[in-house]
Amino acid sequence: MQEAKNYLGLDWGKAKIGVALAHEETRLALAYSVLPNDNQLVDALGTLFEQEEIGTIVIGIHKSDHFEGKHEGEKLGKLLTERFSVEVVYQDEMFTSKMAQQNLISKGEKHVSAHDDAEAASILLQSWLDRAR
Repeated sequence: MQEAKNYLGLDWGKAKIGVALAHEETRLALAYSVLPNDNQLVDALGTLFEQEEIGTIVIGIHKSDHFEGKHEGEKLGKLLTERFSVEVVYQDEMFTSKMAQQNLISKGEKHVSAHDDAEAASILLQSWLDRAR
């Protein structure tokens, strides 16, 4: 297997996790899927890491929560680094959900709330990719 080098963005939520993917070659984040935040989440992510050759995961957090060490996304990140060979970084997700909803509405999407988590994940992943260049 070749070295994992692609990127995955995760927009953490209590009920569901928005997922975005960016390949190393293009560094363009695209909404990928929405996964239920249940007891199968970590296994589902592990399968995705392998299928898509993920090396870096960007998890959205609110910076104010990050500095206080409270954010559930940080707990997920710690679990993922303990279980898989991935790097986890954090990106401030302030306003990503609102931006995602506006993006989807402007594209004429119906049922915006069904897709806004994946769109929010793509916004936070792209923001991190742009900053990391």
